[in-house]
Amino acid sequence: MSAIWVISDSKEVEVIFQSSGIPFSLYGPKDLAMLSGVRFPIDSFPLAFLDMAIEGWREWMRGMRHRVPVICFAPPDLGTAVEAMRLGAADVVDKGLTTERLRADVERHESRAKEREGAFDDIVGRSSVMKDVFSLIKRAAASESNVLITGESGTGKEPTARAIHRWSPRKDNSFMTLNCSAIPDTLLESELFGFEKGAFTGANYTKKGILEMAGGGTVFLDEIGDVSTLFQTKVLRVIQEGEIMRIGGARHTKVDVRIIAATNKDLKLACKRGAFREDLFYRLNVINIHLPALRRRMEDIPILTAHFIKKYAPKRKDIVISDITDEAMHILLNYNFPGNVRELENIIEHSISFAGYPEILPSDLPHALIQSGLKRRIATPKMKDAVASFEKELIWSALQEARGNISRAAATLGIYRQQLQRKIKQLKIAT
Repeated sequence: MSAIWVISDSKEVEVIFQSSGIPFSLYGPKDLAMLSGVRFPIDSFPLAFLDMAIEGWREWMRGMRHRVPVICFAPPDLGTAVEAMRLGAADVVDKGLTTERLRADVERHESRAKEREGAFDDIVGRSSVMKDVFSLIKRAAASESNVLITGESGTGKEPTARAIHRWSPRKDNSFMTLNCSAIPDTLLESELFGFEKGAFTGANYTKKGILEMAGGGTVFLDEIGDVSTLFQTKVLRVIQEGEIMRIGGARHTKVDVRIIAATNKDLKLACKRGAFREDLFYRLNVINIHLPALRRRMEDIPILTAHFIKKYAPKRKDIVISDITDEAMHILLNYNFPGNVRELENIIEHSISFAGYPEILPSDLPHALIQSGLKRRIATPKMKDAVASFEKELIWSALQEARGNISRAAATLGIYRQQLQRKIKQLKIAT
């Protein structure tokens, strides 16, 4: 463990920490001003012990509480202990600090820290499917190939794209985002390619497009499945030729960008229907990362909840929300989350806004969520339907990973090709 942070001016406290054998750095009341300084390495400490007997301990607490777990210690005083917990202390030692208690607290913190492990960049999850996603992100980051991120709305496609960029050799250059579903085709073209002065009514200046501005970086095309076939053709040319022409321009300009696209649609099916260009699909789908729905990785809900509590707790200035009760967590685990991770994030932010205690209670959760959870427990699906749904999701994921190759997908699933073909036909899975 890295050195823990001790705030005290007591020689006795210093002796206790020295005899414990735990590495520590000691600060006193005179160092309080350093707390807001950029050079003060608060974030490098995994744990802090705060002596409530020193002057200004409340200021120390307010400055540290959202950045590092704080254990307070002081002579027995119930009122002060309650105040410390209210201010955000992770624990209060109210029976005197000893080497044995110190070691026990540090060991408990280390075990909690291990429980919180399970994140890559800004993406959180410890399930096996998310570990596979993390592995794919690392591989994609090391490549210059285009990436297609698929998955339902709210599964975290943009954070995945940002993670790929931040871990790639292009990380020091721009990451530009274009939401294709939110902008009409005519504006999409000007946003992506830019325009020359006088190109159309209102074009009173020359504007660079996203592709030019992201030179040497990454362009993220969100919801690429929603654009017209004409716009698809123009994107395809950029990928093939590596050049663009501004609207109203007379010459082509070379661009060096990596394309990461995302969609919640089945682009293979769209290709069959003629709604999406097959050649563009294959140009984008060099590396495919499929993000599973939250209902397919329910074991990640506790760690995601803890992550969002930490993210939104600082919005409350009157109280520090640090946890969620088992009863409230039980409600979350019995909900289907049609809005996926984005919906869970919204629920936690809502609950923190209404919470009156350091823990989120069932009554703090949205009323509709509680009602939905109750209905879900009452309406148990038939085993046949549940098995069919699981098989369909498993086969579809294997086909995505194998890029439509049935033999490879069958090998991944551990069944014969003929068995997989029968299942695909039986479950009506689009290939």
